[in-house]
Amino acid sequence: MATQWQTFPIEFRGGLISNLTALQQGTNAIGSATLLQNFEVNKEGGYSKLRGYSKYSTQQVTGSGPILSLKVISSGRIVTARKNSSNKTQYYYGTGTTWTSLGESALTNGGKTKSILYNLDGDDRVVFVDSKNFPAIYNTSGNSFDFFKNDSSGDPYDIGTNDPQGASDVAIFKNTAFYAKGNNLYFTAPFTTHDFNVANGAGSINVANDITGLAVFREQLIIFTTDTFKRLTGSSSADFQVAPITDRIGCINGDTIQEVGGDIMYLAPDGIRLLSATDRIGDFGLDIASDSIVKDATKFLAQSPNYCSIVLKEKAQYRIFSYIESEQPEAAKGLIATKFISQGAGGLAWSTTKGIKAFIADSRYTSTLETLAFANSDGYIYIMETGSNFNGASIEAIYESPFMPISDPQVRKTFYKMTLYAEPTANMAIDLNIKYDFASSTDTKVVQPSTQQISSTGSEVFFFGASSSVFNSAKFGGELDKVYNTNIIGSGKTVAIRLEDFSTNPTFTLDTALLEYSQEDRQ
Repeated sequence: MATQWQTFPIEFRGGLISNLTALQQGTNAIGSATLLQNFEVNKEGGYSKLRGYSKYSTQQVTGSGPILSLKVISSGRIVTARKNSSNKTQYYYGTGTTWTSLGESALTNGGKTKSILYNLDGDDRVVFVDSKNFPAIYNTSGNSFDFFKNDSSGDPYDIGTNDPQGASDVAIFKNTAFYAKGNNLYFTAPFTTHDFNVANGAGSINVANDITGLAVFREQLIIFTTDTFKRLTGSSSADFQVAPITDRIGCINGDTIQEVGGDIMYLAPDGIRLLSATDRIGDFGLDIASDSIVKDATKFLAQSPNYCSIVLKEKAQYRIFSYIESEQPEAAKGLIATKFISQGAGGLAWSTTKGIKAFIADSRYTSTLETLAFANSDGYIYIMETGSNFNGASIEAIYESPFMPISDPQVRKTFYKMTLYAEPTANMAIDLNIKYDFASSTDTKVVQPSTQQISSTGSEVFFFGASSSVFNSAKFGGELDKVYNTNIIGSGKTVAIRLEDFSTNPTFTLDTALLEYSQEDRQ
């Protein structure tokens, strides 16, 4: 009597999960991942290998230490800064070739900058603050650059006060500039960034806690502090009001604050959280966005106190990177959250990055082009989402499923075949590992099969076994195949699949896998 085979589909969805036990995840979250490195959860379905990054310019930014400022003005222009030989912050702009100096700060030891791009009079400008110096203004028209000052010089940026000196954050709200400094929020007269004359409508607000970040959200200015969230409403000094959102949760790193998909994501003491508007007017939701990856998030957040973040608007995606100066780029870690619904943590799917070392990052969407830049201490500016390698290095992309019981975790199954449905964009070479019974090293009765390779060039598919023998010849050119069949061996009560790509091959998307098996005796 012929053995009756059965088919078990694994649809790749759900992303990285680490808040379930092994058997719970394999039973209830089929297609999710216990490891999803250098893959992103595709909004159109499946898991896609990350695209690479490359240098914006082959010229290093002159100076030493990490890049302190990074602002994408357009796809062709970036403003950056680094400490010079006098330990002052030297600003530059570039268009992809050389870097041209804009000016240096007055004081030494300026920190990583925060910046905001705005347009109040027809010209795009950027305000930079560095927690030490007076704010700086860059005008995209003519590449002019000026620092605020208080020296009775009478020039346009002689502001007549020291209030914004040492500001740590800046925001534009209701056509007014707000500067955060300690527990004070200084604001300018309307339609200016440097008029601090109270008679013209400027002023200050003490929020009672050290401010860690600012964000404009739903006609409100959200004020993040170390211990609280507050919101500022109104339209001018005559009716600006500050009210608490919560006095139990704070934001511990302002570089992690980003608006993505209708929510604000930020780093809190207990993980990555969301600030979401609710159906009730004036109410907010404060979900822990990283709950589903609690083990991975805890490990990631324990690595370093230094982070940066970036948003990919086209993908509704939030990326946060941990920075360790002594760490090699290929070991640097990050997290990716892709948003599938408008609000709430339940619509997030997670994955991880390895190989992107970012101290500072910025993005800009202009016309139909989104430019994403980051930098560290090597002096180069890098552009994400370009090419198929990490500045020439291979991308280590790994998907590993949970151990799935398929039907009954006490019944042994014999496996014969796996069919992988994928969408390559060019050549593809994936290592396949089948694992049984939680890959136990003590159970000598369970044989763990050798690695196999699933490859595609042109319109044909070929497989390599452990001995690298070729079973089907390769042909080049033609339409890329999307269905890959391979014979597998072994038996067990639970099964997991691991797919690896350690190459510079272009991106591809994992869609679905089908396992064909027969049920054996209960043991």
